[in-house]
Amino acid sequence: MGASTASRRRSLRTALLAAAMIVSPLAAGLAPAPVHAAPAAAYPGQREGDHVVETFRFANGESLDKVKLHYTTLGTPHRGADGEIDNAVLVLHGTTGTGKSFLIPTLGPELFGEGAPLDARHWYVILPDGLGRGGSSKPSDGLRARFPRYGYADVVEGQHRVVTEALGVKHLRLVLGTSMGGMQAWMWGERYPEAMDLLMAVASQPIPVSGRNALWRRLLIEGIRTDPDWKGGEYTEQPRHFGRILPIFNIMTESVLGLQKQAPTRAAADKAYDKMIAGYENKADANDWLYWFDSSYDYDPSPNLEKITAKVLAVNFADDELNPPQLDVMNAAFARLKDGRFVLVPTSPDTHGHQSLRFANLWKGYLAEFLARPEAATEAKSSPERLKDDR
Repeated sequence: MGASTASRRRSLRTALLAAAMIVSPLAAGLAPAPVHAAPAAAYPGQREGDHVVETFRFANGESLDKVKLHYTTLGTPHRGADGEIDNAVLVLHGTTGTGKSFLIPTLGPELFGEGAPLDARHWYVILPDGLGRGGSSKPSDGLRARFPRYGYADVVEGQHRVVTEALGVKHLRLVLGTSMGGMQAWMWGERYPEAMDLLMAVASQPIPVSGRNALWRRLLIEGIRTDPDWKGGEYTEQPRHFGRILPIFNIMTESVLGLQKQAPTRAAADKAYDKMIAGYENKADANDWLYWFDSSYDYDPSPNLEKITAKVLAVNFADDELNPPQLDVMNAAFARLKDGRFVLVPTSPDTHGHQSLRFANLWKGYLAEFLARPEAATEAKSSPERLKDDR
């Protein structure tokens, strides 16, 4: 790269980072949105597309013809003097989500709105639907339980194909993921170490799914497989008992304080459970859910953390029962990284356990600082105290 090219890239990056530091006022009084909430209004340059892979080869040796990989993009790609896109960021969703999950009111405006850290007027934001979800190929499209067993490695492979083949992006400024997306961000850092400058993982840990996190997943999977209406996955109507086990997801991902607030009495708990069941009615497919929670079987970035060359920021929540700080794994993990820092957001009336990830006002300040000053120590820019002040 010539000196003039490098200078232009630095100038563009400086402008982009300056824009990222303009953080919009924090939203107040936002209650948890439904899992299937409608997306917010369109963002600049918002569009959707499909990338079809003629023969997709899975890590377990199976293959499938014409695998569709759906994605949403916000903003406009900017090309540097070398002709390459230089303002792309990849944002990865959680287990039960899609790319458009980031457009709910508690995330989209806070992350991609005017003045937000990833303002779509300046950044080219890539929101893929992971393999097995949303508009991408999945069991419920017709193959049901005959769909190849996929793991996180296959989902990451699909994301990489969207970025490089469908959108022609060779290098990302940032890979950001929440929950499963955070786990896959760790995998991106190891598999494609030269593909990004920055890596931010929210609500995840770089260890295999184990302990309580593995046990509740197994409970959900076995609840589906043993449903008398499952029929080995070849059902024509959703299994009758399937929906009654899905509230385990709500129970595991909401905070203890949040659940106590929802259900302060036994009668209130019964009503809360019925409401949870109703929230899944006609919105969940048993095969898709089984595959979602089984797909973490191959996740284990712990042996290869030294391969990550990007600067890393991880943000977790003290009341997250899926990634409990009591396991004390993050300090040991970050001691092995070339350049990384870890933030633990304390429990407060504003946090929601694992679901805190869906409230960007709790963590977007760390993102803004990471983009603007990746070399500096991350300081608290989002906190319960600031939330109160801004209200």
